[in-house]
Amino acid sequence: MDELWLFVLAASLSVFVIKVLGYLLPQKLLEGPAISRAAGLVTVALLASLVASQTLGEGSGIGIDARIPAVAVAGLLLWLRAPFIVVIVVAAAVAALLRFLGWMP
Repeated sequence: MDELWLFVLAASLSVFVIKVLGYLLPQKLLEGPAISRAAGLVTVALLASLVASQTLGEGSGIGIDARIPAVAVAGLLLWLRAPFIVVIVVAAAVAALLRFLGWMP
């Protein structure tokens, strides 16, 4: 069997074991405020790392292009509580304008 498939099977088995262990833990242990807070923070951290890797990633390195100002504008608009569709349209317009003017690839 190919190494990739062995890795996929091992990862799948690991995820399954973690899922089963979650069901075996007592409910009282999972309902504490510390666990709830940690789960919320882990979710935010994972989303932030995904946004950062998709924004800055280019091949195996870091790429500087129009996505960075667009994400910064989107973050500012979200902080100002703008509607989500406005955030998406304005961020896309910023990236398109920077590329059109030739300021950023």
